[in-house]
Amino acid sequence: MSRFEDLEVWKRSARLSASIYKGLVDLRDFGFRDQITRSSLSVPSNIAEGHERGSSKEAAQFFNYAKGSAGELRTQIYIGMDIGYIDRETGKTWLSEAEEISKMLHGLIRSIK
Repeated sequence: MSRFEDLEVWKRSARLSASIYKGLVDLRDFGFRDQITRSSLSVPSNIAEGHERGSSKEAAQFFNYAKGSAGELRTQIYIGMDIGYIDRETGKTWLSEAEEISKMLHGLIRSIK
């Protein structure tokens, strides 16, 4: 695996982040929108940074950060659904994908330790 762009978990998390940005583009609660888009962007960004690091230990640390951001993102999706910012079907799709990404990251972390 030579490039982070080849990692399926990076591809899926980048697509999820783009979907969240597009899905919330008209949301007028800028604080909420900023927070959820930042956490979504943090997932693929930390995967990329971890992959580009020089050691397995550093990579695992950044993959853990990405996993934490995925949990943060799921929390924000739940809240967004509860307050009516995110419709239920879209929210369920995003939650499912974020959970799958977390599982993929868990497996990736275990494989390099």
